[in-house]
Amino acid sequence: MTASAEEAPLLHVHGARVLLGRNGRGGNVVARLPDLEMAAGERVALTGPSGCGKSTFLNVVSGLRVPDEGAVRVDGTDLARLNPAALDVFRGRKIGFVHQTFHLLHGFSVLDNVMAGLRFGRVVPAGQRKQRALEILDEVGLSHRLRAYPHKLSVGERQRVAIARALAGHPKLLLADEPTGALDPAAGDKAVELMETLCAKLNCGWLCVTHDERLARRFPRRVSCADAIESEQAEATS
Repeated sequence: MTASAEEAPLLHVHGARVLLGRNGRGGNVVARLPDLEMAAGERVALTGPSGCGKSTFLNVVSGLRVPDEGAVRVDGTDLARLNPAALDVFRGRKIGFVHQTFHLLHGFSVLDNVMAGLRFGRVVPAGQRKQRALEILDEVGLSHRLRAYPHKLSVGERQRVAIARALAGHPKLLLADEPTGALDPAAGDKAVELMETLCAKLNCGWLCVTHDERLARRFPRRVSCADAIESEQAEATS
């Protein structure tokens, strides 16, 4: 599925190139990211081996890294046109992020972790954040763990908190970086099923980075990042 001509794509990446550093021959190491358009609610797996540029792609899409060339638009907004403060607000409103290592706040309870995520983007009024957090924590099966701290949770429970935090603000786009990498197969399946169910309910697009063929098969569409990293020759000087 791709976006129709009448409807702007949820995600548009075209001609994106990121300078990663220098090689030993005086040239540049660059990531030439694959072009991609996603429609609202679409699920896409971004595949390829470790070190091929998949995480760089997510960082570009989320606005954490500005490409040296090319265009990136999310929900019709050109990320390059936003200043850092505006980009932070936009990210909080439009994008949820699930990391392999969860990135939970260890001094915060389960409930407070999700409420903290709702502060970004100011999409949910302060007086409604607790109720929104309670609702989604119930949906991921953690209503009995509201006051628990991350170090008291199982690995699977931590991932479910991360999923709840990412989707509590009803974003347009969910980004997930190896979301099952730290989980055993059973917990991984449960996490993926939760993301599938919640994204379908919210009509939220889902771009998932993975090198796990078993996970990639669950996605209706996949895009390869395998050939993204290139090492350029240094230009000759006269």
